[in-house]
Amino acid sequence: MTAPIETTGATEATPEALVEGVDKSRIEGRSLGRIAWMRLKRDRVAMAGGVVVVFLILIAALSRPIQSIFGLDPNRLNQDLVDPSLATPYGSFGGMSWDHPLGIEPRLGRDIATRILEGSWVSLLVAFGATMVAVVIGTVLGVIAGYYGKWADTIISRTMDTFLAFPVLLFAISISAALQGGAFGLKGLQLHIGVLIFVIGFFSWPYIGRIVRGQTLSLREREFVEAAKSLGARGPFILFRELLPNLVGPILVYSTLLIPTNILFEAALSFLGVGIQPPQASWGGMLSSAIDYYQVDPMFMVVPGVAIFLSVLAFNLLGDGLRDALDPKGRR
Repeated sequence: MTAPIETTGATEATPEALVEGVDKSRIEGRSLGRIAWMRLKRDRVAMAGGVVVVFLILIAALSRPIQSIFGLDPNRLNQDLVDPSLATPYGSFGGMSWDHPLGIEPRLGRDIATRILEGSWVSLLVAFGATMVAVVIGTVLGVIAGYYGKWADTIISRTMDTFLAFPVLLFAISISAALQGGAFGLKGLQLHIGVLIFVIGFFSWPYIGRIVRGQTLSLREREFVEAAKSLGARGPFILFRELLPNLVGPILVYSTLLIPTNILFEAALSFLGVGIQPPQASWGGMLSSAIDYYQVDPMFMVVPGVAIFLSVLAFNLLGDGLRDALDPKGRR
């Protein structure tokens, strides 16, 4: 008669003994954020856009220190390098040289590379500030409309429709032009940047508000919301502790896609003369100044145009990559 098989050792074996010889990193649990990061790293186009975005942010943040270290002045005149009869720079390609790698401006002779560097922090500050304003307003109102519904949803949704019906560009032009002299104790560059951030952000929130409202309508029927209600959780707790953490992904993706739109909006207002005012450098203002010289000095228009194009393209590529990484089912 055979002896019974002892199973005590097998049943009491530790998890480490059961997986002995297996690399622990291969069975390690991964958070949703880490999984999204792994997907994003596999998207080379999005990573390339991310590298350019990080470079732009660093350049904008270090713009003033770089100018101070190297003795650069975006408003320094080099009229000795400009042909007085034609008002165009001496030399080819807009006066490009080792001292002025991107050339100089016609008539005044200011260094274009330094003005591009100076304009970078203005464009990104306005774009990021306006995006933050839009995200805060749109997220708060979108969550409230989606969760409470009924009269709150009706009022907020109709407000969104009203804002979306506004001719935003014309309204922004009129507000910016009316506040050029001074307002709210501000004047000069601070006033112009503040007005642009407010105007662009205030008229951009309905777009993200609609997205957040739609996501909230779906999430409020989920089991974790019902469980929180059964435990006695009230509306504010559910909004900020249950719903908002699950809305981080869509908000992050849309914010990344909204920033390039705001860069173009700021450039358009500066181009039309109601945004950043000279002599402060801005990419839109440089394009506006280049209109009179694009036939004789096309590089004066090409350089700021390329700066705007690369910035918008980089943010869009990064935003598309984030969307695919956070929602892989949305890929085509």
